[in-house]
Amino acid sequence: MSEANKGALAGVRVLDLTRALAGPYCTMFLGDMGAEIAKIEQPNVGDDSRGWGPPFVGKESAYFLAINRNKKSLTIDMKTDQGVELVRRLASKADVLIENFRPGTMERFGLGEPALRGLNPRLIYASLSGFGADGPMKDWPGYDLIMQAWGGFMSITGRPDGEPTKVAVAIIDIVAGLMLGKAIAAALFARERTGIGQRIDTSLLEAEVACLIPYGSDYLASGKVPGRNGNAHPNIVPYQSFNTRDGYMVVGAASEGNWLRLCQAIERPELANDPRFAKNAQRVANRKELIDILTDLFLKRDTITWIRLLGEAGIPCAPVNTIDRVFSEPQVLHREMLLEIEHPTAGKVRMAGMPLKFSNTPASVRLPPPLLGQHTEEVLASWLGMGDNEIAELKRKSVT
Repeated sequence: MSEANKGALAGVRVLDLTRALAGPYCTMFLGDMGAEIAKIEQPNVGDDSRGWGPPFVGKESAYFLAINRNKKSLTIDMKTDQGVELVRRLASKADVLIENFRPGTMERFGLGEPALRGLNPRLIYASLSGFGADGPMKDWPGYDLIMQAWGGFMSITGRPDGEPTKVAVAIIDIVAGLMLGKAIAAALFARERTGIGQRIDTSLLEAEVACLIPYGSDYLASGKVPGRNGNAHPNIVPYQSFNTRDGYMVVGAASEGNWLRLCQAIERPELANDPRFAKNAQRVANRKELIDILTDLFLKRDTITWIRLLGEAGIPCAPVNTIDRVFSEPQVLHREMLLEIEHPTAGKVRMAGMPLKFSNTPASVRLPPPLLGQHTEEVLASWLGMGDNEIAELKRKSVT
């Protein structure tokens, strides 16, 4: 592989002190882009997600496998003085440090940003917590479920006549991880101009509040507290799911052109001229009447027929695929969003592919998700120049 094709972040060293989902998803993103990720885990315990199953592939949890490729695992007991000193030395050689402990934890270890800045002025020091590094809730623990409740997502998700519902995937963790990854890439770019690193502080709460679109902006503009709309959209009609004769589909007529083509495709051209439905604002005001008409109509044919008819008319639509169908879709396969890699103990492991395609510096899978502590000796030798005897002594003392 040529130098240009090693990945956009080739040569960048990332010291990863994160666990669970948001932080590891961020560091996997950086690893896919070519960065070298040294993942620090507690000896004999490891990342929480190693135990999040079933399902397991061999002895490895599918959850852990999904978010930890392209990383090297080393075990360090940070409850020991020698362990903390090892982390300090590794941070002095890193381009980026990422941690998702509760605020103040790294400072209690003696690993806060000011302490490490003196060792490594070029270090990008990134912190991701539940509620942020300061403020009245900085010490409150936060998982994705907790955040979906605190930050409003659950209040706007679910049926109008049902209970508040979380988004099925841990969407706040994932979005926060992606946001942090973008911020780290920007900080690395800024460092190229200034020569110095900086602190990045973000939280699950902030990521969620930033994503409350359009519900948050609707409230800020109108003062009206939004409720749950099920699969419907608060500002666009028709833009929701419908029952068909044999299942479900979604239709998204988000422009006036889409609406006109939809009326033609369903053989109801008169709806386009009906003053109740002529423009989106009228369709929102008369939502129930229009949805009742469309619901009765879509029940008359099966899903595949509607998808063909609406698709041929250029109207955004889709069947409601189950997960097995997603991973067999020709477009998903064509875009290489299903990968199979070889794991040292689990054998062949299937996972989602890389969503970003670079023309000159492609993302790639260079390493399978690591075994606990698999690369301890390798990282200590390559980053710190430690010899076999010194590494063996650390192992003997249970530091690694």
